[in-house]
Amino acid sequence: MISNRTSTKGDAPVNTDAPWPEPSRAWARVLTMQTRLHRWARSDPGRRFDDVFNLVHDPAFLVAAWTRVRDNRGARTAGIDGLAPRDVPGERVLIGLARLREQIRTGTFSPQVVRAKSIPKANGKVRTLGIPTTADRIVQASLKLVLEPIFEADFKPSSYGFRPRRRAQDAIAEIHYLGSGTRDYSWVFEADISKCFDMIDHSALMGRVRLRIKDKKVLRMVRGFLKAGVLSEDGSRRETITGTPQGGILSPLLANIALSVLDEYFAAKWAALGPEWTRVKHRRAGGPVMKVIRYADDFVVMVHGQRHHAEALWDEVAAVLAPMGLSLSVEKTRVVHLDDGFDFLGWHIQRRRMRGRGGRTAVYTYPSAASLARIRDKVRRLTRRASHRTLADLLRRLNPALRGWCAYFQHGVSKATFSYLDRFAFWRIVGWLKKRHPRLNMHTLVRRHLPGWQIRDGGIEFFRAWKVPVTRYRYRGAKIPTPWTSAVTAAA
Repeated sequence: MISNRTSTKGDAPVNTDAPWPEPSRAWARVLTMQTRLHRWARSDPGRRFDDVFNLVHDPAFLVAAWTRVRDNRGARTAGIDGLAPRDVPGERVLIGLARLREQIRTGTFSPQVVRAKSIPKANGKVRTLGIPTTADRIVQASLKLVLEPIFEADFKPSSYGFRPRRRAQDAIAEIHYLGSGTRDYSWVFEADISKCFDMIDHSALMGRVRLRIKDKKVLRMVRGFLKAGVLSEDGSRRETITGTPQGGILSPLLANIALSVLDEYFAAKWAALGPEWTRVKHRRAGGPVMKVIRYADDFVVMVHGQRHHAEALWDEVAAVLAPMGLSLSVEKTRVVHLDDGFDFLGWHIQRRRMRGRGGRTAVYTYPSAASLARIRDKVRRLTRRASHRTLADLLRRLNPALRGWCAYFQHGVSKATFSYLDRFAFWRIVGWLKKRHPRLNMHTLVRRHLPGWQIRDGGIEFFRAWKVPVTRYRYRGAKIPTPWTSAVTAAA
């Protein structure tokens, strides 16, 4: 255990006598408590937790929250405090956590406005992120550690986004499963929610949070983050009447809580059909059967039935989302047949005839044209003439981009795409070398910088996309474990 009694000149007096655990011990305690919360929530679906505030400022939860914030991909970005988590000196961490703990415990902690940061989207539009301060990120992370195992007990298997041990590949695998064989879910209601994170109704969201959380102090903190406000890039401040800012650690969980109304609606429709034999009877009589697959605010509804059954979902889904302050995008929502194909989570999914199989069909998943265009654009940016000083610098930036893209798409029909991407990136690097050495002819360039047509420099070798093996992703159904159902902890 670490006992921090350090004081820094100029700092306000802080009680730093509380023991602060090492990160490994902190996570062990957090996992133990999370497992208990999850078990209690699963065993009693109607239970409302009324004494969880103490966990939010528990030293172990704050240390675990800090490690999560420090290791987060956005740890180099600062909020309105101008302090990025990666820039916090190690010797200041425990002093800051002790001060933050005291503020939470005494009720003097107050969320600050988030800093707006615009980032371009692939379609040419702009997504606005809300960047909280470092202190707010820690508190949000601690809140999430407390709330997530409780609400995970209620979330449906059809939801995959921003949930522990679930991946986009699981959502794609379910679509593949439903569209294959005799299941024959052929019609797809491909939906898009208009400005989901910006439009979630606070009152409706808090109503759903209250179904599980009775602790008024925790509810006050959640509402405080929702109402914190935004400091725009032009320096103006605006209130947040609706929505939960993208960029906050707590926001994905809150969005899942709000959007679970959709999962619950379709789960209830499925349950209303009764056991399997009655569902089969219903299908044979021409009745529709539907399944929703959702990844955060992106979702599709797979329909076994006729086109008009899928078209009717426009009004049904709109009615489900309306109480949460949400609506469907008219431009991006459509009904499509699986044989015509559609894009979802970066994949193009389409049912096609199998060669040499007597007219049998199968569902194929490919990297979408838009996904391929994005990685091509990234390779172009990274291989511009003035982008790097040395070939090793270029490979340090390019290899992770190629490796991550291939890792995401390796569970589909991607071999030809990987080969194409490999050739594209290879010749972009060759072009970069030619521009860096304009006086060298091709023969000399290859001899000096591409011996054996191998690209390497400074001990770093060019990542070859064509070598990535393509494997089938196993559909896990409703059997995906949580970190808490598989953990072994002490008895309650």
